[in-house]
This record gives sequence, structure tokens and C-alpha cells, in this order.
Amino acid sequence: HVDFTAEVERSLRVLDGAVAVFCAVGGVEPQSETVWRQADRYAVPRIAFVNKMDRTGADFMNVVDMMRDRLGANAHPVQYPLGEGELFTGMVDIIERKAIIFEDEMGSEVTEGPVPDGLNETIEELRNALLEAAVEHDDELIEKYFAGEELTDEEFRRALRTATIKGVIFPVFCGSAFKNKGVQALLDGVIDYLPSPVDVDAIQGHLPQQDETLEERPADDAAPFSALAFKIATDPYVGKLTFFRVYSGSLPSGSYVLNATKDKRERVGRILQMHANKRDELDEVFAGDIAAAIGLKDVKTGDTLTTESDPIILEAMNFPEPVIAVAIEPKTKVDQDKLTNGLIKLADEDPTFRVQTDPETNQVIISGMGELHLEIIVDRLKREFSVEANIGRPQVAYRETIRNRAEKVEAKFVRQTGGRGQYGHVVINIEPSEPGSGFVFDDQIVGGVIPREYISSVSAGLKDALDSGILAGYPVIDVKVELIDGSYHDVDSSEMAFKVAGSMAMKEGLKKARAVLLEPIMDVEVVTPADYMGDIIGDLSSRRGRVGGMTDRAGARVIGASVPLGEMFGYSTTLRSLSQGRAVYTMQFAQYEEVPKSTAEEIMAASGKKD
Repeated sequence: HVDFTAEVERSLRVLDGAVAVFCAVGGVEPQSETVWRQADRYAVPRIAFVNKMDRTGADFMNVVDMMRDRLGANAHPVQYPLGEGELFTGMVDIIERKAIIFEDEMGSEVTEGPVPDGLNETIEELRNALLEAAVEHDDELIEKYFAGEELTDEEFRRALRTATIKGVIFPVFCGSAFKNKGVQALLDGVIDYLPSPVDVDAIQGHLPQQDETLEERPADDAAPFSALAFKIATDPYVGKLTFFRVYSGSLPSGSYVLNATKDKRERVGRILQMHANKRDELDEVFAGDIAAAIGLKDVKTGDTLTTESDPIILEAMNFPEPVIAVAIEPKTKVDQDKLTNGLIKLADEDPTFRVQTDPETNQVIISGMGELHLEIIVDRLKREFSVEANIGRPQVAYRETIRNRAEKVEAKFVRQTGGRGQYGHVVINIEPSEPGSGFVFDDQIVGGVIPREYISSVSAGLKDALDSGILAGYPVIDVKVELIDGSYHDVDSSEMAFKVAGSMAMKEGLKKARAVLLEPIMDVEVVTPADYMGDIIGDLSSRRGRVGGMTDRAGARVIGASVPLGEMFGYSTTLRSLSQGRAVYTMQFAQYEEVPKSTAEEIMAASGKKD
């Protein structure tokens, strides 16, 4: 689910290979595309499993085609189903040219036999296409293939493994996991085609405080220890658990490690190997292992753990910003401390969950990736921390930015109160920066009109002013500032004076550069029977949605639209009533866009900050 993007992100960051599971009826769904793109970003080799082959409407080759069209994946079947839907009885192993037939309902009795008559031509076509794609990446075998020599099954698999690990081919399996059909062959595929830790390239990182100096760490037990903390969890019995992936070297329990990201030394207590419902204690972990450590106090998701003698900082993970916020309070005042403690621990675990206090109302505000995300947070507070909480109406995470350039914006902070005063004077140009760039600061001071030691204070003041915009108090994004002039006083100037002057200049600049309000836009996809399409499209349009296109999928109609998040609260209830419960939808964050003037005025009025 899109609300749990962070879980996918951190898992893919530390995996060597993955199995992508697709529904034989629905095929490639919107969230499949998102997760696939995340896996592409980390270059994770994958095999695919087309599940639910026994469901009515299952279409194996349609899913393979969807993988090619929608994901741009070079997908090749290594199995072909014998029947689909209720007629699904097994599959053909394309490499070995043999049929695997399940004799009973739950897949425990299996027989092997020849490829059924009528399928030989299809299987040979698929086999030749797979073979040609696989040998392309093995110099020795491609010569043998073009010389017309027959490759053994072992050579075929070797070539396919090489191509899969390189990420240029994605082998596709099929079956029904619920009925235990095809799962064994899939697990064999994991061993045959996905890499072990020593098959993947050495991990790259940079030396502390030397971002440009890259260094590699091979998956070798004898190399210096390096690991990435990818998940924090709170355990009721042992406290904080830090999940980490070892990339090089080894780590005995009880050792000291350096948190290279924070330059802090910590002691690892016990090391556990985690299973779904049990855990085993380990004396030592080695390159390629994934384990959990007890005793690390200040480690956060994305921190690098290394030896003190050979530090390195590995690439961290990028998590999306929260798009929805609600106020939260305990049902009884006596639970306030428990609520605070619970929220701090949950924020520690989840990088897409934020907790802050509204400075004006003193309310605690929690932010996350969607309504479901925050509902689960509230449920976990009740289950794990015994706190019953009330939450307010969801609030959209609006942003502010500017549209114009303003030049020579001047701010002077002068205060004389007897004795030493305060003096800071800055002149800036301000303009929009590239989307996603945040705050860009360009120091153009020459001739010492502002001493070097005050430049960082000006930058800090400018940045602080971006926390609360001038329209409705929302954070300001994508602004570039050029510091071009100013002046100072030998006695009265200070870091604080220049910080205040910087903040004043930014507020003045935002007024002159045409500040605008931005709102999160969501990509929405609705799958519905054709009968309800008109009503659903009408409803999306009434929510300021832009309908982008309509396609057919497995006997249903798929509507794609871009809709402001602020208009989507409670949509699941509306969709249920419009379609008599037969339509489903998914949505994910796309980008920020400018809010229409009439809506912006309502948002500003509600914020109480309208000029």
C-alpha cells in the first residue's frame, strides 16, 4: 500500500534480490509500478511470480505483456500454465520441456510428464526467445548458440542467472500460493537465478567529511566491518532493536562500533537473527547477513555502522515527505506522558511519520503518508502503549513557494538599549529554484562588507524564515537566495543580529516575489465495472480532478486521474456508494501544484493568517 512506501524503500535498499508477485487477474497494478521503480532505483535483480492462476479471469501471458508494457521489463516466462482459472492443473517447465501436474487440490501430489499435445509449438517459441535473450550476456555461450550447438539445461540456467543478476532479464513463474502450487519451483528459482551476497558488486560509500572520496567494500568477511541500519523497532521485552545489513567484514556480539553518520561510538549488546515468530541469538555476523542488534541507543534508519579504524559512510535512503497531518490528544489527561513516549518511539521507527507541537495552539500534530498510515499509528498506540487517543480532522500538508524574482531586498536589524547594541544589515535577491531543490543559498559577498563569520548566520536566518510562510504559515519550498550586499558594525554586530536580519529579509522577499500556495496532487486509479463509470468520473471532476485516461483491464474499466489530496478525504465511502461496493481505488503522491485562487483564499482564511 502506498502509505507504507518507507517499508518497501528500506527493504529494497538492503536486498540482493527480490520476487515480484503479480495477480493473474489484475496484472500490473499502480502500486506494482511504484515498487518496481523503487527496485529499479536500487538495481535489485528480480524474478516474477504470477499468482492466483486458479482464479476466474486469470491470464498469464497478459500479465507478462503488462510487465513489458507498463514496467518496461524484459520479462520472459520460464514456466507456462496448463489451463487457467478453474482449469489450472499445473505448468510446463520451459527449460526442461516437461509438464508438472498437481494431482490434488492443495498441490501435495505432483507428477511429471511430457508437454501436452498442442502446446509444443508455443513452448518451443517461448524457449527459443528465452534462450536467445539469456545467451546474449554470456560470451562463451553465445558463440556456441550461434554455431548451432545445443546448450545443456545447466548451461541455459547459467546464462539466465547471469542475465538476471545483471538486471537485463526477469524470469516469470506461475502458480497459486494459497493452494501451494508452484511455490517449490519458485523457491528453486530464487536459488537458481537470484544472487548471493558475493555475486553483487561491492558496496560503495564515501569517507567521513569527504563526500567526493569514494571507497568500495567487497562482500568479504576479512574486509573492514561496514553495515547499514535500515530499520528501528521497539520490542516490549528487550527495548530498541536495530535491524542492520552487513556489507563487509564481521561483527562479534558485545563489540564496539562507530556510527560513522553521527561520528559516535556505541556498544552492540546481543545480536539476534529474526524470524517471523521466533529469534535466534548469534555470536557473530558476517558479510551478507541481516540481523538485529540490542543496545544501540542513538542509531537511526539510514545510519552506517563501521569499525573505528576504517570508517565509511554508505548511501542512506530517501523517504518521501508526509502529505497529511492530524491533531492528536489522549482521551484522559493522565495518559499524556504515555502518549508522548509512544509517539517518540513510533517516530523513531518510521521515517515517514513525524511528530511536532503547534506553537500557536500547543496541540500535538502527527503527520504521515495517508489516512490509513495514521489510523494504524493510532491503533498501535492503543495496542503497544495502552493509550486511547482522539484525533482531529485530517489536515493537508500544504506548502508555499514563489513565482517571481525580487532584487535588492534589504533588511536592517538595529537595536540600541544602552551598552552594546545589535546591528545586522543584509541585501538579497530571491527567486524560484528548481522543483525539489528546497532552499538554495548563494553567497556573493565580496570585499568583506559582511565578515565571513556572519555568513552562516545569515543563511540560518533565511532558512528559519522558510519554516512558516507568509500566506498561511506553511513551509516554503524551492527558493534560491543570493546574498549580494550588507554592512556591519565593529562593536554591535553579532551572529544573532545577522540571523535576525536574514529572517527579516526573507519575509520581505517572499512578499515581493509573489508567494503562492501549493497542494499535494495524487495519482488516483479507480477500477470499476463499466456501469458506474459516468458517476465516478463526475464525482472525480467535482473534486477538482483531471481525468487522464481510461483503459480496460480484466473485464473492468480503469480510470486514471490527478486529484488534490484535500479533496480525497472520505473517498472510499463515496466510491462504495457510487458503485454498490464493486469499485476499488488506489492513490499515490505525484507532485505539488499551485492551488486555484478561490481555494487558496479559503485555506488562508482557515489558517487565520490572511492579511
